[in-house]
Amino acid sequence: MSGLEARELECFLVLAEELHFGRTGGRLFLSQSRVSQLLRALESRIGARLVERTSRRVRLTPLGEQFLARARPAYDELSAAVADTTAAARGVRGVLRLGFQGSADDELMTAIGRFGDRWPGCATEVVEVPLADPFGPLYRHEVDAAVVLLPVEEPELELGPVFSRQRQTLAVSVRHPYAAQPSVTAEALADCTLIGIREPAPPYWREFQAPGRTPAGRPVPPGPLVSTLQEGLTLAAAGRGAMLLCQPTAEHHRRAALAYLPVTGLPDSSLGLVWHRDRGTATIRAFAEALADTTGVH
Repeated sequence: MSGLEARELECFLVLAEELHFGRTGGRLFLSQSRVSQLLRALESRIGARLVERTSRRVRLTPLGEQFLARARPAYDELSAAVADTTAAARGVRGVLRLGFQGSADDELMTAIGRFGDRWPGCATEVVEVPLADPFGPLYRHEVDAAVVLLPVEEPELELGPVFSRQRQTLAVSVRHPYAAQPSVTAEALADCTLIGIREPAPPYWREFQAPGRTPAGRPVPPGPLVSTLQEGLTLAAAGRGAMLLCQPTAEHHRRAALAYLPVTGLPDSSLGLVWHRDRGTATIRAFAEALADTTGVH
């Protein structure tokens, strides 16, 4: 077994699951011919056939079944040892306290799962960040990193992957005159009361979430101020005003009493991963990499 290539073993293990050369190649990003080459190399090294391949089916030989029974747990144990040792070397271990605003959507949860698969020695705790205090938990060290609505202009904070760039959504009561429309323009905000965000959120951030003027400069009537998303949605459902939301939050918080209208003419909303510059760790950067891989932004 001298000189065994890890790729040969990995190819055999995937083929044993798929029993199909095309699907095996797809999972490993290899051509079918390369899968065949790796399998032949492994069989040549062992000195016997491990797989029977006909025009109709692929199956393991009895010796292949025996080899699989011993190779799979050994391979899994070796992979875990490499992952755990790498994590220890890079400091990716312990607990990552991750904050989020609005809703933990599918992309974020997929990124958390990907991070856990890559770094099984590190657990992730998910904490909701108050709407009106997007950066406070980071300053108070209540979370290690947070996914928040942009913009972020805090000099003490570092911005990582930016994702979920989408049109903003206006939530209004089903009794609102706009409720029956498929969408509204930014100029239409001048004809409705807009629910705003309380302090301690910084002024520039509050202005983006609830602008005081339309792009053409028309004033937008200010509505009540809220500290939490649920307060805002409740007031909107009661007809006390309209509320701008990012699309993932709008989709997650559907209510029968509310209509959700895409808004054209406003800057897109975006989510970003942020952390304190003085507390950037290998764990945070490993999660940032998992998030970037999940969302396709680098």
